[in-house]
Amino acid sequence: MVQPIAASTPSTIPQVRLKANAVAVPALASNVRPALVLAERESRQLIETAKQHDITMGGIFCVSPTGIQVWDRPWLSPEQGPGESVHLGSVDWTYDTPVKHYVTIYRAMVTENGIASGETTLSVLTKVLGLTGIPIDGARISMPAPPPRDPFRRRI
Repeated sequence: MVQPIAASTPSTIPQVRLKANAVAVPALASNVRPALVLAERESRQLIETAKQHDITMGGIFCVSPTGIQVWDRPWLSPEQGPGESVHLGSVDWTYDTPVKHYVTIYRAMVTENGIASGETTLSVLTKVLGLTGIPIDGARISMPAPPPRDPFRRRI
């Protein structure tokens, strides 16, 4: 059970701060329409390759359950954080959508630093998809149609 905290003066109120670099402020964002759906094989390849090129291991990518961040250079160390590294942008997705182990890419985003470095939403998306070898221009054409969300409840 959570106990309420009594605060009699503003100095006794607990301060809440965001973790540094935890939230990126988009300067430019583009929705991917229609959303780009990666099948299980491509999804796993994308995530594994991004982990091999992680910012803490000499790469420029940081993968999470919600997408991949693109940085200008590797971090000094996980403990020291980004140091002089600059977050350029990210590709946002939903995992396990429309079915398990599929990834649905729905947005590409560029930070102010990314714009200053000449990045666009297309260049960030191209870098991320390049991890799988999927070209941005033919991605939708070559990808198989995703299976229905729940094939056992489909109405005829």
